[in-house]
Amino acid sequence: MNEGADRETGLGLEPEPGLPYSKGLTAQTLMATGLSPESSYRLAAALEQRLMLGGRRTIGHDDLRHISREMLGEAESAALMERLQRWRRVRTLERPLIILIGGTTGVGKSTLANQLAHRLGIVRVASTDMIRQVMRAFFSRDLMPAIHYSSFDCAAAVPTPVPEGVDLTLAGFIEQVRAVRVGIEALVARAVEEKQGFIIEGVHLVPGHLDTTRWGDALVVELVVTVPERRCHEQHFTFRDWHTGGMRSLQRYLEHLDKIRRIQDLIGERAAEHGVTVVENRDIDAAVARALDEVLKAVAVESAVAGSDE
Repeated sequence: MNEGADRETGLGLEPEPGLPYSKGLTAQTLMATGLSPESSYRLAAALEQRLMLGGRRTIGHDDLRHISREMLGEAESAALMERLQRWRRVRTLERPLIILIGGTTGVGKSTLANQLAHRLGIVRVASTDMIRQVMRAFFSRDLMPAIHYSSFDCAAAVPTPVPEGVDLTLAGFIEQVRAVRVGIEALVARAVEEKQGFIIEGVHLVPGHLDTTRWGDALVVELVVTVPERRCHEQHFTFRDWHTGGMRSLQRYLEHLDKIRRIQDLIGERAAEHGVTVVENRDIDAAVARALDEVLKAVAVESAVAGSDE
């Protein structure tokens, strides 16, 4: 592959004129394909070593392909090269990329969103909890009661009377989803208007409750994060409690875990109904890789459609 072709890939493997090779930027590019951080930095370091030994300033695809075969094996190397080509399409995408990450409390949505933002170079990230908090400042409990409760504890916001057998936890949650939807759609509309990539994460992103077809100028990728095993879910809350220094009450979440997991079941059912990808978060690195793969696939399809229209 010639130098011009290498430069066109936009892989971060070739510096701008006058700038040295950046091992950090190269590793970030490799991580954007779903490669683990450890493997990405090892591969970036190996590429740097080849530059030093050869007295060269640029790295081409042939170098990357050769070294990745040695480090990752034939199959993984081929997959990496293919994902790099998909990543290039993300960088040249003309439409704004909007990623929606839903899931119940404590499944790792914010961690996943921040990882995706870092790897894809998206600077705008927001949570639906923040949207709900802003809405609380404008709408009183009497006017919009649903937004003044936790997602798993807003049964009191359900209008009465209700039919016998209705799960008030789920009914209250849906009331809150409908209320917060207004703020979500306003944020996305602004991002689409400004043609900016945007990631929104939150429990209120329930498949089927947002009319994504209204965002015609955007490429929208919807994901739902789950933690299938209850014990693993408990561990997520424990880790978050340690990581935040106890800013959120661990005991409160554990006491309401049954409600939280019923909400997860509901969101999972809606995802299945609407064909939304479910990412199981037993391991965050694997979850990030799966999410990135879905984003890159969506961009590849978009590029293929755009190419056929030319």
